[in-house]
Amino acid sequence: MDAHPKDSYTVYTDGACKGNPGIGGWGALIIDADQQTTINGSEVDTTNNRMELMAVIKSLEIVDRDRAVVLFTDSQYVKKGMTEWISKWKEKSWLTASRKPVKNLDLWKSLDCLTQGRAVSWNWVRGHSGNKGNEIADSLANAAIEDLTREMGNNF
Repeated sequence: MDAHPKDSYTVYTDGACKGNPGIGGWGALIIDADQQTTINGSEVDTTNNRMELMAVIKSLEIVDRDRAVVLFTDSQYVKKGMTEWISKWKEKSWLTASRKPVKNLDLWKSLDCLTQGRAVSWNWVRGHSGNKGNEIADSLANAAIEDLTREMGNNF
């Protein structure tokens, strides 16, 4: 996995969904020097994009705010949303270029708050291409889906 300065976290995030919308999961691998932490979660009725965003949000919620984050995602939606689109959305009262409301506004606003005054480097990696950190995050997201499906049993 990529090595970064000891004063920053390296975070790999991923979201998954069985059906879109459908049952979804998110996962993240957080690397702090030589220590690795994994987190994941799931939702019953969601979309892949929401799960991609949740993975980033949940990661940023648990790492120290005063340290830099080098974040890797296989979602162009997340990367471009944070590096290209969000400033324009905010200028236009959270409307897209086509003057439609931004989808997943609640999550974008949460992510915007979590990144204010914080050093986050946004990096895109191709999904399912052998990047070890991304593969771990993907496995965590899918495991969360499997766990929720198993918990729901015949109710799903």
